[in-house]
Amino acid sequence: MTQSVVVQVGQCGNQVGCRFWDLALREHAAVNKKGIYDEALSSFFRNVDTRSGDYGPDIYKGKICSLKARALLIDMEEGVVNEILQGPLRDVFDSKQLITDVSGSGNNWAVGHKIYGCQYRENIVEKLRKTAEHCDCLQCFFIIHSMGGGTGSGLGTFVLNLLEEEFPEVYRFVTSVYPSGEDDVITSPYNSVLAMKELNEHADCVLPIENESLFEIVNKIHQIINSGKLGSTVKQKSLVTSSAGSAKTLQEKPFDAMNNIVANLLLNLTSSARFEGSLNMDLNEISMNLVPFPRLHYLVSSLTPLYTLADVNIPSRRLDQMFSDAFSRDHQLIQADPKHSLYLACALLVRGNVQVSDLRRNIERLKPSLHFVSWNQEGWKTGLCSVPPVGHSHSLLALANNTCVKPTFIELKDRFVKLYKKKAHLHHYLQVDGMEQSSFSEAMSSLSDLIEEYNELDAAKGEPRIDPSRLKIAV
Repeated sequence: MTQSVVVQVGQCGNQVGCRFWDLALREHAAVNKKGIYDEALSSFFRNVDTRSGDYGPDIYKGKICSLKARALLIDMEEGVVNEILQGPLRDVFDSKQLITDVSGSGNNWAVGHKIYGCQYRENIVEKLRKTAEHCDCLQCFFIIHSMGGGTGSGLGTFVLNLLEEEFPEVYRFVTSVYPSGEDDVITSPYNSVLAMKELNEHADCVLPIENESLFEIVNKIHQIINSGKLGSTVKQKSLVTSSAGSAKTLQEKPFDAMNNIVANLLLNLTSSARFEGSLNMDLNEISMNLVPFPRLHYLVSSLTPLYTLADVNIPSRRLDQMFSDAFSRDHQLIQADPKHSLYLACALLVRGNVQVSDLRRNIERLKPSLHFVSWNQEGWKTGLCSVPPVGHSHSLLALANNTCVKPTFIELKDRFVKLYKKKAHLHHYLQVDGMEQSSFSEAMSSLSDLIEEYNELDAAKGEPRIDPSRLKIAV
């Protein structure tokens, strides 16, 4: 069994991470009735004896003593991390897993990346190494961050670079929350484009998530709840639409439901690593099978059924309908249109009582309506995990490497150019030591190159690329 470590950076990263750990504990509790520390728990949790001062070695056999998340929490403001430490999850983390400051990054990528990156580098490396030492077979780092804020974008991508330097063999999965066009952080286009350059160069897989899509999904959920159709009622211990059911119910915050959706994406993504299944998919297989070109590692994710997210007592969707939903725009966590774009590869991660034959039948049914590149017509990767989400019979996460992410990047570039042309707010960045104006042009160039790579694929309609001829050695 392999282990993974979650690194949550900034306000958004820590709020999403908090929901992930809460929901993961509930999933394991639903399956692990006897409270035995097993391989499934060891993938994301340590079992320690808190009575000894330094906890001592992990306890691998017998009852659960005290579970500690394999996580590192980083934020340059204390608010969110302090909230977590006062909440129901306080015992899952300890001070050795936290790095906080008080002043924040002022929505400035350069402050997060250049100032706090240098200041906390040794501390971050030491804590990452400590966390890695507790793993028998470290397979993957998950970074959760936002692209619009200063700490999430700046320090988040700094940590990504550190991971590549310190643990080059370990996969780096990044969950990045992209700001909407109406974002209240005026400098978010700068932060996002500067962060994009780092993601292009140092991540193995990126799951881009748009705030607008999350907002729309939450609205749909509330419509379902309020419409009264099918006599729908919200379950008392809702996993997604509220934080009810936590050990200590807190006042629900505006972003709670949105954060829960991202947490559910991570739950489904990691389900094969945490539970058994007839067709388990290793996390490294996602990167190996879905990323044919190193820079084109942005995967469109969709979750279904949405009722799973809503915790609404509605009869579960037919299995075939669930597969159709996974390829509809309503269920995506990014606003894009994959059906009319080019698929490089696609992964389906199914949870619950589903047979391999159900998977094959639905892939054959959907194939004719999806446009795959000519050289990867059979580019499907499938995983079956036997443990469904709590309270539901089955769920599906689809991950598509598709050229439909291009409009998101074009829109981001346009918003960046609008600010950059006026040189608006540039001085806030350029007064930071080590930050040059060339950083902006290089980031812009990196994003333009990425868009161009998607353009080439679209233009060639997926024809095989013609590689430059190799150098001939004269004999």
